Amino acid sequence: MSTPSSQPTFITPSLLRDWDLPAPGSDKYSRGSVLVLGGARATPGAALLAGTAALRAGAGKLTMAVAGSVAVHVGVALPECGAMAMPETPEGSLTGEGLESIASYVDRADALLIGPGLDDLDLTEVLLRGLLEREEGDGGDGPAILLDAYALAGLTRVEDMIGPWRGRLILTPNPTEAGVLLGRDVEDLEADVAAIARRFDAVVSCQGIIAGTVSRGSADSAGSPELWKITTGHGGLGTSGSGDVLAGAIAGLRARGTSGVQAACWGTHLHAAAADRLASKLGPLGFLARELADEIPALMLELN
Repeated sequence: MSTPSSQPTFITPSLLRDWDLPAPGSDKYSRGSVLVLGGARATPGAALLAGTAALRAGAGKLTMAVAGSVAVHVGVALPECGAMAMPETPEGSLTGEGLESIASYVDRADALLIGPGLDDLDLTEVLLRGLLEREEGDGGDGPAILLDAYALAGLTRVEDMIGPWRGRLILTPNPTEAGVLLGRDVEDLEADVAAIARRFDAVVSCQGIIAGTVSRGSADSAGSPELWKITTGHGGLGTSGSGDVLAGAIAGLRARGTSGVQAACWGTHLHAAAADRLASKLGPLGFLARELADEIPALMLELN
């Protein structure tokens, strides 16, 4: 088992105040663009939650690439986004095909979030392979790549191809998904999150622990991850859609021009602090994931 190089740094409001987010800029183009790729027919809400959180975190532009049968509904539910219809199976799962229709959006995105609302692992693998094949020979230039939900399991199936994404990946697994990435049960969260960060040359946020690789390079790099740990959060975060909000918030912050580590640390703190605030207003359980995103702007204002 890999071990982190040091004890985690605690993420406190004072630390974040000294780690300023990028200035708001003069228009939406200066705050970056997020593309969310997910949203099967049965689970468009996951993509909606992620996209809403990206905008609440300050991203300037948002495009949602979702199953064709729900694209119009997504565009109406979130009128601030552009909604793109992706090919789907008769059951409503994204087929992984049709990437040429969103190629220009991928190329212009500052952050590409893949996974919220995808519901078929085999087809998710097809999707990831298609995206990676587009980047062969590009030297790893392109948007930050954020993977959540089924895309995390898909990552283990395409690990031999992820060279172009190394150094650009941000992963947001829960502990179960962390075990899938490692191929074994999670035994020590700090050490195991660090191991994932090193294995995939990624920034990883898992249950309040954030790890970022120091080195950038090959799959067998021995670079030492640095660790951070949030000091807030509430059990009410264990609710449907909460992880989609976290992934979306990190994507929005990353699109604004932060580093992957800063986006993950800020996003993880904001997500947990939002739960604390809702718990104090509504009670420890029963607040909704979509309400978490609504708390983010005020929390950022207090910290900046």
